[in-house]
Amino acid sequence: MRVPIDWLREYVAVPTDARGTDVAAALVKVGLEEEGIHGGDITGPVVVGRVISKEPQEQKNGKTINWCQVDVGDANGTGEPQGIVCGAHNFDAGDWVVCVLPGAVLPGGFAIAARKTYGHVSAGMICAADELGLPDDGSGGIIRLAERVPGVEFTAGQDALPILGLDRETVEINVTPDRGYCFCLRGVAREYSHSTGAVFTDSADDLARRAPAANDSGFGVQVADDAPLGGKVGCTRYVARTVRGIDPSAPTPEWMATRLTEAGMRPISLAVDVTNYVMLALGQPLHAFDVDTLTGPIVVRRARAGEKLTTLDDVERTLDVEDLLITDAGEKPLAIAGVMGGEDSEVSESTRNVLVEAARFDQVSIARSARRHKLATEASKRFERGVDPELAPAAAQLAIDLLVEFGGGTVDEGVTDVHTPVEQPVITIGVEQPGRLVGVDYSADDVRGVLELIGCTVEGDGDTLSVTPPTWRPDLTTWPDLAEEVARIKGYDAIPSIVPAAPGGRGLTPAQSGRRLAANVLAARGFSEIWSAPFVAVESFDQLGYPADDPRRITVRIANPLSEQEPLFRTAVLPNVLEALRRNTSRGQRDVALFEHGLVVAGPAGRAPTFPVGTYPGADAVRAIEDAVPAQPRHIAWALAGDVEKAGWWGAGRTADWSDAIDAALALGDALAVPLQVRTGAVAPFHPGRCAEIVLPDGTVIGAAGELHPKVVGALGLSGRPVGGELDLDALIAASTTPQAAGLSNFPIVQSDIALTVDAQVRAGEVLATLRSAAGDDLERIQLFDSYEGDQVGEGKKSLAFRMTFRADRTLKTEEVNALRDAAVAAAGREHAAVLRGA
Repeated sequence: MRVPIDWLREYVAVPTDARGTDVAAALVKVGLEEEGIHGGDITGPVVVGRVISKEPQEQKNGKTINWCQVDVGDANGTGEPQGIVCGAHNFDAGDWVVCVLPGAVLPGGFAIAARKTYGHVSAGMICAADELGLPDDGSGGIIRLAERVPGVEFTAGQDALPILGLDRETVEINVTPDRGYCFCLRGVAREYSHSTGAVFTDSADDLARRAPAANDSGFGVQVADDAPLGGKVGCTRYVARTVRGIDPSAPTPEWMATRLTEAGMRPISLAVDVTNYVMLALGQPLHAFDVDTLTGPIVVRRARAGEKLTTLDDVERTLDVEDLLITDAGEKPLAIAGVMGGEDSEVSESTRNVLVEAARFDQVSIARSARRHKLATEASKRFERGVDPELAPAAAQLAIDLLVEFGGGTVDEGVTDVHTPVEQPVITIGVEQPGRLVGVDYSADDVRGVLELIGCTVEGDGDTLSVTPPTWRPDLTTWPDLAEEVARIKGYDAIPSIVPAAPGGRGLTPAQSGRRLAANVLAARGFSEIWSAPFVAVESFDQLGYPADDPRRITVRIANPLSEQEPLFRTAVLPNVLEALRRNTSRGQRDVALFEHGLVVAGPAGRAPTFPVGTYPGADAVRAIEDAVPAQPRHIAWALAGDVEKAGWWGAGRTADWSDAIDAALALGDALAVPLQVRTGAVAPFHPGRCAEIVLPDGTVIGAAGELHPKVVGALGLSGRPVGGELDLDALIAASTTPQAAGLSNFPIVQSDIALTVDAQVRAGEVLATLRSAAGDDLERIQLFDSYEGDQVGEGKKSLAFRMTFRADRTLKTEEVNALRDAAVAAAGREHAAVLRGA
């Protein structure tokens, strides 16, 4: 919310010497955080000048420029006339104009300097309104001060910034969802008054007194909401007033256009600008209809299935049955209530008769419609936070007054006010409760005084108070809300900062420790950790080469995704890592190693029941909701591209290959004391011949690693031969045990190498596991050091060479080692039909 300080002064007594920083500091004290201070951004000499001469000169390109001599007094340091080239023609000799001299900087960082152009040295410029960041004054060119600021005497060289209001400042604040009443000058002024004690004047009170009562001759309005959300009728108040005979060409007054611009809104036309002005001033969104386009009474109803409406942004929208509509005679939709109007009934350049709508709509209904149609409008932001139900007549009256004064219209005597009173809650609070909750000793007078200051009606003289919040504070519903108000108004700085002592005997859970250890392992190996949103595109499954029956295609579609291009929850982390890899390599990063751990969806989602908000639905209902949520294990994924070993004077580098991806998986297993097994696999998105499944000791497959399939590389827009992998980190951590340190043996090792011939389809990891199991407890280590397929072993066969290392609590004899080796070979023969080469 942008708050022009000069406008704020109409509602609260802001000191004349107060700057933007002073106002921002006062608002911060009551919880309105400063976002920025705007205005006052023009620096350097911007002065009043009097045109001495204007000499038109036609150029070779057919354009005519004016060589001007302008009296700027002593502002240029010489007192001599300033020579300026100007392309505009709506001024003449003798006019008072605004001159920007060399050394000034205009909005947008546009620095002014003397420069040669059209055969002259132009020492500055004569300004139009838009060049100074001002609304167009209607001249279509140079500002003529006598017309823009009539009745003022000017002096050549006089500072022009105060004359044009360019020294004004605007404070931008962050309005939290519970403080919707601060989305207007009236609300912010009230908070400034609470902070500083400055006198606050609520103009809405006088407007409400002047607003006529409803009568039978007003424009017809019916509320026919037969499908309210949560039992709440969508429209509890609808005020309609009509102004006829407005001059369609009447301009928006300059002061109003300036205020709208300073508040961040673009002036459009008188009728539209008036509605925006009232909304910013009082907090009541308005809508203006062209009465001549309406045929019957206004009917507020829910949308019908399949109904459509083309909104003011020229988009045809298919309406939902929950959308609340403003309709003409109950048939033709005119607007999505509280969100955006339709183009058929909008106020146009020819509109002479205007129907002003000031309504109050249900917060939940407006919020859902705004999100459903992705229309976060100024009106919806206010309605979904709660609009004062008593404000509509005053807001309509202000709009009528402005349209009559500046548009020349006349007001119909008919006044419509369809009103369903909103009952304010009565909250019981003990005078000691705010102090007990906040930790500050507030007296009973403090509590009562603050609650009355913010507009509450307080009854009761003892230790218990009955409090009725003001109509503009729908966020006050419980006694802790009131306690927060006491703390806020009395000052957050009065609350002591006491850090609670950490209880002993607690730390990271095993799962947290495991996740941290896994991340540290990869980071230590040169990987950079990333974070990505857990969403993927529909086509990503095809790009990754998942088979049609792959369970990783089963996911959950998000009803209201952050991006329409990524509407699905991810079922694996690797796709997000690969997208980050593509983004980095496409920007010139050649050697990249990335990893990420996060949650994925595993399995289909059920349909969770819904229950009213604010009440506990019971254990069975909670269990049903939890059962509908799919499993969400945590995975860890990594990917590499380019070199893993750099080239230099020491020699050539080495490009990452499938073994590096597998090595990362084994390193994670080692760190978590899980002896992972590796076996040949064919898992998308990896190349079938360069892919390994990662297996727990109990045989559970928890992931895969290897080189990406060339088709996947092309589909994802990658290049080269990137590698990667992914593991179920939760399963890996669950299998982790506390490693036991083993004593160092003083006895020597004995090594024995064997080469086994097996069928080509037999997995080396399975043979290794059989050898390890059958070789006995004295086998300290076994590793595969060679795999060969070729003429020497025959077609359909391969040779696997293993090195077996034995050690015992004594010196082993050759006969003992041979027996252990032979037992292992025999087991491999039985299990895998392995034959000892050379036997």
